[in-house]
Amino acid sequence: MFEHVEVDLGYEDLDTIETEYGRRYILPQGGHYPSITTCLSILSEKGIAAWRARVGDEEADKISYRASQRGTAVHELVEKYIDNDPDYKKDYMPNIHSDFLSIKPILDSRIGKVYAQEVPLFSDYLKCAGRVDCVAEFDGELSIIDFKTSRKFKQPNMIKNYFQQEAFYAVAWEERTGLPITQLVTIIAVDEGGSQVFIEHRDDWTQELIKTIEKYNEREHKRDTQRSREDAVLPGFV
Repeated sequence: MFEHVEVDLGYEDLDTIETEYGRRYILPQGGHYPSITTCLSILSEKGIAAWRARVGDEEADKISYRASQRGTAVHELVEKYIDNDPDYKKDYMPNIHSDFLSIKPILDSRIGKVYAQEVPLFSDYLKCAGRVDCVAEFDGELSIIDFKTSRKFKQPNMIKNYFQQEAFYAVAWEERTGLPITQLVTIIAVDEGGSQVFIEHRDDWTQELIKTIEKYNEREHKRDTQRSREDAVLPGFV
């Protein structure tokens, strides 16, 4: 049984909207921020485009869909388990159970008090928002914990976007609660029963995170400027 600690973020949830340029979170005080996953997507755009060109759009769509469904199901199962739901195993396919079982010993032996699961966070400093998987003690230290699934084992240089995303959650969590977090934990369920754990320090990734967000904002500014110019063109002058 996991012990849960109640934390008041000042709001229950944040609504989201989908735009042509990605997801936006509606803020309690009004306005909206882009999701951190939308901001960080610029890091993988070229690689994804090259992969899609190599395997073809149809096959890429199938692989992406299966990966998304699998990731969502494993996240749900882990969340139920950490929430002490006695029926956490119900209605999941054998491959999802296999993924869960590969990381269950890590959950049981290394996660302590749980402060939040699947809660939305936003940062006025970074002007982004997102939904963190888990905030809990890991090896006795309050941490941002992210759960991932993968077909293959990862090297740290392959998942820099994970570490930047977790660094964002750490910054946003401290803004919202006043509780500092510096430990970032990535737990990956790998096909055929494997698992990986990566532990990073927030301050090793905040500058890279800021650079990525700045790059994203520069691109969005260019898009907005171009859109304004197009809207300003009068009929008959095109």
